[in-house]
Amino acid sequence: MNLQQFLNHLNSGKTVFAGSQEHQYMCKLSQDALRLTAKLNNFYHTPAEIREIFAELIGKPVDDTFDLFPPFYTDCGKNITIGKNVFFNSGCKFQDQGGIVIDDGTLIGHNVVLATLNHGFAQEERHDLLPAPIHIGKNVWIGSNATILPGVTIGDGAIVAAGAVVAKDVPANVVVGGVPAIVIRSIHERAKTSAFLDRMQSAAQ
Repeated sequence: MNLQQFLNHLNSGKTVFAGSQEHQYMCKLSQDALRLTAKLNNFYHTPAEIREIFAELIGKPVDDTFDLFPPFYTDCGKNITIGKNVFFNSGCKFQDQGGIVIDDGTLIGHNVVLATLNHGFAQEERHDLLPAPIHIGKNVWIGSNATILPGVTIGDGAIVAAGAVVAKDVPANVVVGGVPAIVIRSIHERAKTSAFLDRMQSAAQ
């Protein structure tokens, strides 16, 4: 098995059965990821060096606008795709076997977890792995200690509050929070309210 065959299997949503060829290849990739994240996390690196190591970790080029504050953790790395002007704060943990796509302009806070694997529910299937992708849209802000679960898409411009557990898709331009996360308000509505209050305050002066 090669990397592309492995990614094709996971990106099709097929189960990775314990002990299978795909599972063995996954374990091999994990060792490479552990080596590279140890290199990234345990010494000082310039921003350019961080991008170089991260590009090796994910197996594809990284834009010069990407920034990351170590430490960063993953047990795969090869199924991560990121756009331009993306920032990861320290302590993020990505389980990316099922696929993680992060679009331009997204900010990810401290200790955020992105998890793309689930386990079989039945005891005899508990070691089998069920992949499902995470897609984070443009200009999203994910607060510290949030967790994004398998199969979730976060719409453009959305905000995920600190500590939220996101188990279902998030519409564009809303704020979500809580466990499980729910929509708290629309960003556009808040912006309109703020503009109205500013006008009222100016009129009163």
